[in-house]
Amino acid sequence: MKVLTHIARFIVGALFIFSGFIKLNDPLGFSYKLQEYFSAEVLGLEFLSPYALLISIILVVVEVLLGIALLVGFRKKITLWLLFAMIVFFTFLTFYSAYFNKVTDCGCFGDAIPLVPWESFAKDVILLVLILFLIINQKHIKPLFSKLINASLVFISFLGCMFFGMHVLEHLPWLDFRAYKVGSNIAEGMVVPEGAPEATFEYQWTFLVDGKEEVITTDGGYPEVDGTYVSYEVVQTSEGYEPPVHDFTIERDGRDYTTTYLEKENLIVIIAYNLLNTEAQGYYNIRNITEEAIRKGYNVIGLSSSAQDAADTFVQENRLPFKFFFTDETVLKTIVRANPGIVSMHKGTILQKLHYNDAEDLRLVPQENSKPEMDFALKYELDSIAYLDQKYRKLMYLPEGPERTAQAKKAGVAPEELQGFLWQQQELLDSINLQRIERVLTTSGYPGKSIVGEPTNTAAWYVIQHSNKIDTYLDIIKEAGAKGELPMRLVAMMEDRHLSQQDLPQVYGTQGVNYGSGDFMWPVKNPEEVNTIRAQAGFTQTIEEYAQALFGDDFQYKVITLEDALAIKQGKLTPSDIK
Repeated sequence: MKVLTHIARFIVGALFIFSGFIKLNDPLGFSYKLQEYFSAEVLGLEFLSPYALLISIILVVVEVLLGIALLVGFRKKITLWLLFAMIVFFTFLTFYSAYFNKVTDCGCFGDAIPLVPWESFAKDVILLVLILFLIINQKHIKPLFSKLINASLVFISFLGCMFFGMHVLEHLPWLDFRAYKVGSNIAEGMVVPEGAPEATFEYQWTFLVDGKEEVITTDGGYPEVDGTYVSYEVVQTSEGYEPPVHDFTIERDGRDYTTTYLEKENLIVIIAYNLLNTEAQGYYNIRNITEEAIRKGYNVIGLSSSAQDAADTFVQENRLPFKFFFTDETVLKTIVRANPGIVSMHKGTILQKLHYNDAEDLRLVPQENSKPEMDFALKYELDSIAYLDQKYRKLMYLPEGPERTAQAKKAGVAPEELQGFLWQQQELLDSINLQRIERVLTTSGYPGKSIVGEPTNTAAWYVIQHSNKIDTYLDIIKEAGAKGELPMRLVAMMEDRHLSQQDLPQVYGTQGVNYGSGDFMWPVKNPEEVNTIRAQAGFTQTIEEYAQALFGDDFQYKVITLEDALAIKQGKLTPSDIK
């Protein structure tokens, strides 16, 4: 019994130390797991969620200390009963998770050794038996050292645990066992190997046969049963292969940019899984390091699960030189244990991960496309102007419904008056924006991409495009386009608008109009060559495709002479009159 007691003592103590240390290495990760247990779907203890991090630290420190106390034989009676209480609690959690299929991974060993609920429950039952065995045979447990030395070892271990826990919270976990660790390639982690097992399902059909319900199971086909159909249920019979990286996407404005950014060289990603509770003090370091990264030629984006409007407002308020894209919150929590955190990538491979406290440790090497002349003060002003330029315009296109009604209520006007109110507010902003842009244009010239980067280099263009000053600044816009400071397709759109406003034929076919009698494309100077001209300016659509994008898939582009267009404008003809 003495030998068995020592073996059980070593196993229990070592497992508690190992389990506690793994979780202490990543207390944020363990707190996320506790929040999952506290959720309404599991234990219904949501009131504990705000304290999950504190509870996680207390639990893992106690877990480590109990393991050490057992190994050195410090206060064996209280140590054994505390171990018993803790393992009973953990056994209940793992059984509950396994039986009701509530939490798929207990988090017992963090991400180092993922266990399914029944494996976790089995492990806890074995530990429970071993601890009961130790309680029964505790007379064989002798202290390894004197009482003072044992107490000192436990106290030093406590200080070490607290120091280590605080260190990883203020920086990042010392050991990273996740699929997004440094050196991993995200794109490769998403690949499902050829021949990997697929998930299988069965369909359980319920029919009423001779007055009794009968369940027929198939692999998907509708069963031939002489009865009345009631319902069916799909049941997963086996799990398929799940790649290490899943649910990772980069989205914005309804578009998927995942592949685009996973193929980027020299990419810096700022991760803030939720901007409502992100650490505001971290963005001073973030702003400084991202400005330096952009100057040295790096691409910089942010990832957050917050709504796009909230993210854009956050960028404006904190004067950040990048915009946020959407990614699932759980994925972002998995990538980096900081809010905000910094990830450096090259073609999808993670090179470096940093807590915001360590932003200055980000390794940046000047690239060929470095922008040493970037003026961030001007960039932030232009970003603010661009934000205001679209503030009310995007609300004008809200469809009839609850959201439009809510906007009208917020504005204090009737729903039918909302459009006019929004135009009034936008025209006021446009007037202010125009004054700010004219000051920039007259003092510094056009603020192009070498000075303010992309897409900020389009801010001045949008303000002029929405004003009555196109004639005044068109030459400056053309010069910026010729120098590559502004996309030529934008120059083309402004030139076309200017020409159409002068009742002259447009060059690139970018202006569609409606004078109340129907949609049509304003006449083009060289209709036979317009698609070639459009391609040279950077347009990817033909004029026919562009017209359908403007007016709908049913619209058929027709070449209209200037005389006919002016007649339509004067109400003498309609577009349908033109054959």
